[in-house]
Parts: sequence; C-alpha cells; structure tokens
Amino acid sequence: MTTEVMANGSRGKWDPALSRLLSSLQQASNLPTTEEELGFLSTLLQSKELHALVNVHNKIISNGASDKFFPMLSTSMDVLADVLDELVHKPHMSEDCKELFYLLQRPHIQGLLFAHDSVAQKDYYPHLPEIPCDTEEEEETIKIVQLVKSNEPLTGAHSAEPIVGATIKTDETTGKIVIARVMHGGAADRSGLIHVGDEVVEVNNINVEGKTPNDVLTILQNSEGTITFKLVPADGKSGVRESKVRVRAHFDYESSTDPYIPCKEAGLDFDKGDVLHIVSQDDAYWWQARKEGDRNMRAGLIPSRALQERRIIHERSQVPKNGDDAENDDFDREHIATYEEVAKLYPRPGIYRPIVLIGAPGIGRNELKRRLIDTDPHKYKTPTPYTSRPMKPGEENGKEYFFIPREQMEEDIEAGKFIEFGEYKGNLYGTSAEGVKTIVNNGNVCILNPHYQALKMLRTPQLKPYVIYIKPPSLEVLKETRNAYHARSTFDVNNSRGFTEEEFNDIMKSAARIEFLYEHFFDETIVNADLAVAFRQLLAAANRLETEPLWVPASWVQ
Repeated sequence: MTTEVMANGSRGKWDPALSRLLSSLQQASNLPTTEEELGFLSTLLQSKELHALVNVHNKIISNGASDKFFPMLSTSMDVLADVLDELVHKPHMSEDCKELFYLLQRPHIQGLLFAHDSVAQKDYYPHLPEIPCDTEEEEETIKIVQLVKSNEPLTGAHSAEPIVGATIKTDETTGKIVIARVMHGGAADRSGLIHVGDEVVEVNNINVEGKTPNDVLTILQNSEGTITFKLVPADGKSGVRESKVRVRAHFDYESSTDPYIPCKEAGLDFDKGDVLHIVSQDDAYWWQARKEGDRNMRAGLIPSRALQERRIIHERSQVPKNGDDAENDDFDREHIATYEEVAKLYPRPGIYRPIVLIGAPGIGRNELKRRLIDTDPHKYKTPTPYTSRPMKPGEENGKEYFFIPREQMEEDIEAGKFIEFGEYKGNLYGTSAEGVKTIVNNGNVCILNPHYQALKMLRTPQLKPYVIYIKPPSLEVLKETRNAYHARSTFDVNNSRGFTEEEFNDIMKSAARIEFLYEHFFDETIVNADLAVAFRQLLAAANRLETEPLWVPASWVQ
C-alpha cells in the first residue's frame, strides 16, 4: 500500500473527501485490523467506480434544491408495470410492441427507472449517525447541524415558527425550545439530522435558553449564509421515509383563514378536486402534503381526515333544522367527504369504462345520452330496462323492455341484481347490473343516466364508471334558455307543454340535494346552460376517457 497513486495527475477529478480518507487510512499504523482488511479498504477507496458514484451523488445533492432540474413524476416503475400489463393483454402485438415489451423487461432499463424514482423521491439523502460532542458544562449528547439558509418561509404564528423547513415551539413541560415538525423536502429534512423533539440549545452560537420562538426567529432572520444549530437529540427519533399516498380533496382549503393551523406560513392551500401527495401522516391532526405535479418539493400542512371530519360535523350541528333545506338531510360518515385515496388508471384497449350521467330530472340527461349514442351506435350502448307491466301490442320482448313477472322482479331486486329500480302506476321498472356488465364485456361503451342513488351500486372496482354530473345553470338562465328553445317539460306524460315555474324550482332543489349528498362521487361536472355546448363537453370527456390516464379510487387499481 503506497501513496503514489494519489499523487498521480490522472486522479485530479477524484472526490477530495475520499482522497483524504484514503490518505488518513494509509497514515494510520495502529488500527486494530489486519493487513488484508486495510488492503481491501485501500482498493475500494481508489476504485474508479466508487469515485464515479460519489461524483454522481454530489451532483444530485447540489442540484436537489434547484428549480432548474425537477422530476416530472416519481413513479416511473409503476408506469412501467402498467405498460407491461397492457402489452401482455394485447391480443395481437405488433413488432414495435413486442420490441417494447422485451426492452422494458431488461434489468438495465428497470434499474435506470428505479434509480430515477429514488432520486425523484429523494431517497439518496444520507442519514448519518449523530456525532456526540461532550462539553464541560453538559453531560448530554449534543449534535451540531449546519444548514444553508434558503428562501423557505421564516415567519409564522407565535406557537411554531418555520426554520429552514422545520417548525419550533416551546415545550409545555420543560420550557425548552424544541423541534415541533420537520417539513418533508425542506432543508432540515434533506439534512437527515434534525428530528421532531430535538431540543434547540444554540443558534449560531447564541444560547436560546429562556428565549421564545419569536426570539429564535429574530436570530434566524438576522443570519446570513450557513446557520449552525446545537441540538440535544430526542430519544428514539429518526427520519421517516415519505409515503406514496395520493388523495383527491373534496373541499377547498385556505391556510391563511384557518385559525387552528400551527403555522400559517407552512400551510398548503388547495381547491376541491385537487390531487394531493400525502407525504406524512405522523400527526393525527396535521398532515404534510404537496400538490401532485408541483415543482416545489417542500411539503405543506393540511388538516388530516379526522380533523376535517370533526370540523364538518361541528358545522352541520350549527345549522338550524329546516325540512326544506337539502343540507339538513340525515348523514353518516360516508357522506362526510374529505379526502379519497386515488391512483392513476390507464386506458385499457377494448375495455371501456361506463359513462354515468347524473343530474336532476328535467336537466337534459336523456337528450345528451341520445346525442352521444347517435354519434356511433355500434360503440355506445345503453342497457335495455326491465319492467313488470304487461307487454303492449306491437312491443317486442328485449327491444324496448324486458318483460318479467312482478314476483320475479321483486326477488331479483331483493337479491341486488338491479342497479336502480322504481315503481310507476303500479308497475316496477329497473336496470339490471348484468346488462351493464354485458355491454362492457362486449367491448362497448355503456351509457347510463340512472337515479343518483344508483351511484353506490355502480361505483365498484369491477365497473369503474366515469361519473359526469349534469348541473343546471342559475335559475334565471335555466328559465331563459328553456323558454327560448321551447323545451318540452319532461314532467308532462304527453310531453306537450313547457316547464312551469314550480318545475324549474324543483329542478334547482333536486340539483342542490344531489350535489350535497354525492358531489364527492363526481369525476366531472358539465353545466347544461346550452345543450350544444354541453354535448361538445360530453363528447370531449368520452374521448379523454379512452386516451388519458385518470385518477380513480385507489382500490380500483389494486
């Protein structure tokens, strides 16, 4: 073992830290180890492969906080699995598809995608052991952590302040300043050395004993460049890998107006329908999340499912009881819509998701369904309904209706074979679940416009429906457009007159009830102010359903 190789000019691009480590190893003569072990370490530290890996690691670390480079997704291995699954089920694979199928199974390609996901999820950050530093004044283990001050927020509520991607608070028992929360993706998290519960002893050599979180904030605001923390480690605390859970939010959230959030500047605002990446659920009341696809890798605080449900229950309990108000319906936990765990569902050739049109009676669903089917009757199908009424002259069983005895239909309803059913003038009518499955299994797009209560039976992992809510415009626009086009009332058996004032009001009330109870089931909303515009939106949705991966309940893709 010699030092000559380190003096070689060809080693000029090698990592200086590894070079120093090798030099120290060569100078140490009293290590309790064998010559063979020292030789192994020397060979390892001089290997081109190790230095190349370290150089790559350093490049990633240096670019990790930059907005110039960012991952488009962190689940490329999941996408690869989905593509392979699609290809293996293709009845006739082209040569290009075969080449892709074999290429994606090669270990080098899969290894590359696995490395990509690890970098995107920041799994490469080291979690180094904490180095104790004994002092004369203290016998406790102390760790020194240095972070580069970034543009992360440094102002906040009095109870917790963000410090380079973490929040602090005063411990109620000891009065000490402690780390309250480490924000995923922030500088503190990336260091791997700051954990919840760590006690802050000094900041930039300033003792913080007896100080408040606001005092510490002032120290940080007046600091430039590197910030040095002296911390007493929390017992049994360590970094936690972020989760991969995605949820769709069913409510709007604005952190600046939330009086209970621990730190407003650390909050994450979102709108109803946004997909959020939940990176931590460690706190029972405040989760950490990012918006899906957001370039900002630092997570923000959002209310947890349990906290939001509690808020909604409280809000509903404050609403005066009014039998005519749709928002005073009896409710249970499944109607308290907060977050729904979701995953991407990729289009499957030859297997189409049913399109379900939900809306108030009289809003125009039948006409929209008819127009969509007319665009391609061989592709778009609707199941033939069943009825217990007698067959009329000229009718054919299985064409307009399937005619079955009332007793049989009642038995089938009891057995759950109908996705919806009802009674009209003493006769039963209904749509069978088997009819929907048959259309889907035959490679057609099933179009349904059932009663909204049928959603519970339709929204299953087997059918995977795409639910479109046909919403009325304002009452004034509803009246104006329907009267202008001389629309016939669907409430009139003979379809011979226009809508009455009372019927317009009933449409609005029914729509409000449907939205209140089932809005969290809607994949898309189309406002039917103008039938031609609404139909173009419906047609675009049908095309998108066949060509784009879309978010669905996570249980549908497991």
